[in-house]
Amino acid sequence: MSNHDDWLQLSEQAMSRAYVPYSKFQVGAVIETESGAVFSGCNVENASYPEGTCAEAGAISAMVMGGEHRIRQIYVMGKGVELVTPCGGCRQRIREFADEHTQIHICSPEGVRKTLSMNELLPFSFGPDNLK
Repeated sequence: MSNHDDWLQLSEQAMSRAYVPYSKFQVGAVIETESGAVFSGCNVENASYPEGTCAEAGAISAMVMGGEHRIRQIYVMGKGVELVTPCGGCRQRIREFADEHTQIHICSPEGVRKTLSMNELLPFSFGPDNLK
C-alpha cells in the first residue's frame, strides 16, 4: 500500500472493531513494519474500566507475534475535535520498536490530521539503546 487512503481504510476497519462498552470511544491502529508487513489493533475495555488495552498496544502485540520488531509507520485513528494521539504508555511502547525515521500518523475518519516523527511524539526518550 502506498497511499494514505488505503491506510485510512484499514485504520477505520480496526477502529470499528473496538470493544468499548464503557467509554464508547473507539480507537484503531495499523502498523507497517520495515519488511512491509501490516498489523492492526483496536482498543478493548473490560468491566474493571479503565483497565483495558489500547489500540496501539494491540497492534504492537500482533506485530511481535508475527515475528516483526521494527515499525516503519503507524496510523492511529479516533473520532473527536482534539487529536487522538497515543497515550504516554503507548508512546513508550511505540518507541521500543521505532527509530527517528518512524512516522506516526494521527487520523480521524476524514483523513490524516497530523504526522509526527518518533522524536516529535516522544522527545528525549529512553529506549533500548540506553541500556547498551
